[in-house]
Amino acid sequence: MTPLYCLLLLTLLAGLAMPFGALIAYFERITPEWLETELMHGITAFGGGALLSAIALVLVPEGSAHFSTWCAAVLFLLGGLMFMWLDIFLSHKKTSMSQLVAMLSDFIPESLALGAAFALGGTNAVLLAVLIAMQNLPEGFNAFRELRSSSDYRPWSIILCFFVLALCGPVSGMIAYFWLSDWPSIVSGLMLFASGGILYAVFQDIAPQVALEKHWAPPMGAVMGFAVGLVGYMLTQ
Repeated sequence: MTPLYCLLLLTLLAGLAMPFGALIAYFERITPEWLETELMHGITAFGGGALLSAIALVLVPEGSAHFSTWCAAVLFLLGGLMFMWLDIFLSHKKTSMSQLVAMLSDFIPESLALGAAFALGGTNAVLLAVLIAMQNLPEGFNAFRELRSSSDYRPWSIILCFFVLALCGPVSGMIAYFWLSDWPSIVSGLMLFASGGILYAVFQDIAPQVALEKHWAPPMGAVMGFAVGLVGYMLTQ
């Protein structure tokens, strides 16, 4: 399979994790109720662990390769500030799509990075695709539940919308593959910028939803998510 076809397939599969997560949220019926609640918090934690592994193992190491220490730090901080502004803006608008916007705001830059990684022959391209899918699954799950509980959208309309949004992955990947691969510093900057934003999102939106009073298992989802990323990283070295 040529790198371009492989890129299209991997970005599409990573994107389809969003509607797949929404389908799980639609059909899940777990009893007793305490087990369902604990599992939902565990899934959220798993997504947070996957996001942290993407930051620590792929995005920051590769993103900082083309910048000095201070430039890398500034780009990272700008990403966090931009996501904070977006969070404040959505809060003031009282929109029911904050989780959806957050999901796309890290999926698109990561798909750009993935497309550039394929064009440059990076060894971590497949790992990054796996990590994107790992985080999109619980994010799609949470975004579906948020939209369903706070809007009048029908469940299948939301799922169909997620299928359409999954195409953002291949489109972003192709843009990077054909145009951004000639400017690796831009791709590295996007990686650092996205890393700062994702880290903000983890501690603002994901981590607070994990803890449950008198329940200790859900935070292990974060450990498991990071561990899966670590295994994938070590297998590609």
